[in-house]
Formats: sequence, C-alpha cells, structure tokens
Amino acid sequence: MFTGIVQGVATVAAISDRPGLRSFTLQFPPGFCAGLEIGASVASDGVCLTVTGLDAQADRADFDVMQQSLKLTTLGGLSLGSRINVERAARDGAEIGGHPLSGHVDFQAELLAIHQPQNNHVLRIGVPAPWMRYIFAKGYVAINGASLTVAEAGREADGAGWFEVWLIPETLRMTTFGDKGVGAPLNIEIERQTQVLVDTVRDAVQERLGPLLPALEQLLRDRGLGLDGLPLQTAPRAGL
Repeated sequence: MFTGIVQGVATVAAISDRPGLRSFTLQFPPGFCAGLEIGASVASDGVCLTVTGLDAQADRADFDVMQQSLKLTTLGGLSLGSRINVERAARDGAEIGGHPLSGHVDFQAELLAIHQPQNNHVLRIGVPAPWMRYIFAKGYVAINGASLTVAEAGREADGAGWFEVWLIPETLRMTTFGDKGVGAPLNIEIERQTQVLVDTVRDAVQERLGPLLPALEQLLRDRGLGLDGLPLQTAPRAGL
C-alpha cells in the first residue's frame, strides 16, 4: 500500500527489452534506497513495481514491467532520462498524509489545459467514460502516484468528463507535474471507497428498476441529469 505522498523524482537510467517484458533501471534521489530490499514495492508514477535488482549505495534499482502494464499505463512511453514520481511502500503505523493507494492504475487521462494563477498551478484533466462517475469535487484521486483533491468536476452525457486539481509550489517541487504540457498522458487511480459506493448504488438501482432503467436514463438525460447523482455538465474542453 502507498499513501500518495510522493517522496521524490527518479530518472530512467537504463531500459532493456526481453520477450513480453521490459526492464527499467531507476536512479533515485540520495538516500531513497536506504533499507530498500529486493522484492520490495515502489510506486513509479503511481504503478506498483517490484524491485528485482538493487545497488543501494548508488541509489539505483531495477524493475521488470510486463506488457499489459506497459499498455495500460504511461510506463510504456518512458525513455532514457524520463523523470517519474516515486514513493516507497507505506510502513505499518506510518502517517497517511494522502489517501490509501494500491498502485494499480485504472486508466490513462489527458492533460487538457494548464492555468497558473499566482502561486498556484491548475491542471484540467480529461477523463474517458465510464470513469468520470467515480470522480467528485472535494474527493480524492491519485495522479501519477500523487494523492490530490479534486477542486472542480464536469460530467458529460456520454459518461466522460473533466476535473481540475490545484497544485501548490511544494507539490511542483517534489513531483514531475511542472514538466507536463497540454496533451500529456497521466496515470489515474480512483479512490476505492468511492468506487465501491458508486457501484453499489448503481447495482441497487438496476436491480430495482430492471427493464425500466433505459427509459429512466433517457428521461434524466433529456433533463441534463444522470444516474450518477450529479448534473451532467457540458463545459467546453478548451482553456480554463
């Protein structure tokens, strides 16, 4: 388990490919590997990876990534010199400053726009259907392994949508978000308790309404509403 509090930025120092597998060597910040062991877990841009090789004195470690993970996450697009957010696995009794994360990425999102008010950095992120049903204003979401609070969210009739997060200077200093430009792909892990609650409510509604559900959904859609419980917003996907 992870907390979503990024502990540093690592750099891809080496990449090698074998049939069905890609191996990465990551160069970590000084001291990051202290006490790290082979078999331990490290969240790399939000993806839980297992240490397969280690040079603790040089703060380097090796990781194997299977093809499925390369396809589903942004790890497939890494190259030599790429920078990624990293976090060691949480220890028993450790303070959870963010929210509990599994390191299992649910989907990739797209950075739609960036706005920079004074001393802040705002990201608007596009979400494909059906994942938007799990994202709410003031709720949690993990982006490239960082636990962040959703500031605003907009839903569209097709189940897609967008949300915004505000980043303070310290978050930019400790992560790679300052490197990201419009169009950049991002790894998203939704908050599990929210997912369970939403799915439970939807299943209950479907079980009770049965064949009436399609007609109800159409009726709500005609009135700008959705079964997810929030108004369907059709805000534009251009600037902020």
